[in-house]
Amino acid sequence: MTVPALFTGLFDDAAVFPPGDAPLPDAVAAHRTHRASWYAESVGPLLCGAGRIGELAALAGPDLPVGLVLPQGSAHLAPALADAAGLTVATVELADPDVRQAVAALDALLPEGVTAAVELPRAGRPEDALDALAGTPYRAKYRTGGLSADAFPDEAELAAFLAGCAERGLPYKCTAGLHHAVRHTDAATGFEHHGFLNVLLASLAGDRKVAADVLAERNGAVLAGAAGELTDPQIAHIRRHFTSFGTCSIAEPLEDLETLGLLGRHLEDR
Repeated sequence: MTVPALFTGLFDDAAVFPPGDAPLPDAVAAHRTHRASWYAESVGPLLCGAGRIGELAALAGPDLPVGLVLPQGSAHLAPALADAAGLTVATVELADPDVRQAVAALDALLPEGVTAAVELPRAGRPEDALDALAGTPYRAKYRTGGLSADAFPDEAELAAFLAGCAERGLPYKCTAGLHHAVRHTDAATGFEHHGFLNVLLASLAGDRKVAADVLAERNGAVLAGAAGELTDPQIAHIRRHFTSFGTCSIAEPLEDLETLGLLGRHLEDR
């Protein structure tokens, strides 16, 4: 079994972040297992927060690609990169209230060959943040969940973000809340979770209303059928836009895809 192009590199390993909160040694060991498994092509870098980079450097070495997650502003970029000496930094995820300041810091400090994403604030005027990022080499990052109900954007808000990125030619990643392939209500919390398969398909939509309708779809068979009918150019288009999302479990999304029949032979042979 191989990983279809629709899901290649889609799952950034956020095992150490809530709600998974894996101890870093366990996360590093599990990440090595992921990278040696049949589904390795679906796995992105191991993500690590600024306060644990030194610990990660002692555990990981240069053989594992890592992503530095810096939610406390541009001033933390230079120290984090210094702490990460000896690691293979694949990407940086930076949040700053001033998106233009984040862009300036990345322009000045980001090593050659390292990609970056700038987390956009959900408050205020999202279009201003998108405009500040447009035309740069950096992806947009959007928070799609968290530990409280208000951390989850509704379909209209997320559709507006997807459309805004498409209008500006901005690739993006998502973080938090995309635990499963299909939109659902979490039985334990009552939170409304987006499905990552919904987001993949919504990124192909031509307008916000259509995108919101796709994001609202709860029928896994409908979504799986739509994914199975995608052409190679459509898949390439989707993945140029929606590059990855952070997940504290690599197993859960893969199990969902297997259940939906999306890791089977009919997609393998594309």
